[in-house]
Amino acid sequence: MSEDAPQPQLPTLLPLERAYLGVMRLRAVILWGLLTLVATAGDMALIQRLGTVPGLLTAPVLILGLLAVFWVAPGRWKRRRYAFTGTELHVARGWLLRLHTIVPVVRVQHIDISQGPLERGARVATLKVHTAGTEHSLVVLPGLALARAEEIRDAIRAQIRDTAG
Repeated sequence: MSEDAPQPQLPTLLPLERAYLGVMRLRAVILWGLLTLVATAGDMALIQRLGTVPGLLTAPVLILGLLAVFWVAPGRWKRRRYAFTGTELHVARGWLLRLHTIVPVVRVQHIDISQGPLERGARVATLKVHTAGTEHSLVVLPGLALARAEEIRDAIRAQIRDTAG
């Protein structure tokens, strides 16, 4: 390919629903809350057995948990983007290692929409697209409004039906 050849134009990538940031933060709070409880129990055992300083285990775990909730989750949310052009689904994520997956609709074999309890509460959904092939045959796009996920699913399903028929 020569340097003068036009580069394909990528669509404008859209952010995930803001409500999904709340889901990501709540998941981090649950995980790090449990880890903090375990660390606190470990601290109590160390204090009883060795007379160590209170918070030796709990403080670092608590600090990491706060970082996960207030820095890592928003960063991960901000770096996830998507676009649906009608013929392709684009999913981008990552900071250090950036990954931009393009799924041609003609390769889609199966589509799922899922919602866990936290997603239902935030009114967001995860779109799962299964494609032909073995490597990277599942593309997951969380954090869509349920109506948007259904709209994309229905558009892909209509195109699959048209090409199969």
